[in-house]
Amino acid sequence: MRQNKSIWHATQGWCVLYMLALAVLTVINTQAYAQEEGSSTPSYAYIALEPDIVANYVGDNSKRLGYLRVTVEVMLHEPDFIPDIEHHMPLLRATAIEIIGAQPEQKVKSLTGREEIRRAMAKRFKDLMLRETGDEIIKDVIFTAFLRQGG
Repeated sequence: MRQNKSIWHATQGWCVLYMLALAVLTVINTQAYAQEEGSSTPSYAYIALEPDIVANYVGDNSKRLGYLRVTVEVMLHEPDFIPDIEHHMPLLRATAIEIIGAQPEQKVKSLTGREEIRRAMAKRFKDLMLRETGDEIIKDVIFTAFLRQGG
């Protein structure tokens, strides 16, 4: 009877080792699969338009100007496009100032208006970079700060 218990314990030990080895192999296989999958996913890059975009907009009362300061981040499809964006940064900054300066006070004050401004800026940036570089390098535009005063 004693010998049966020791065989039983030895069998349990091998079973535990087998299960542990199986678990380790599963984790290794999952990591390898994730690395293979990761290589096919796009690697985005972000670059800020620095310094912040500062522009005036006309308030409802045409005698008062409003002041807007926006921190703009540009999301790129690939990190390789950063030199292109840096080269065309003056054009992007001028475009951002032009877009913001043309906005009415009600659009600047509302959350939906801010989103419309962001979308318009993203579309314009994409079009400009496509025209200038021949590639669609910009994925999106993100406002990380949007400060309004006066108006």
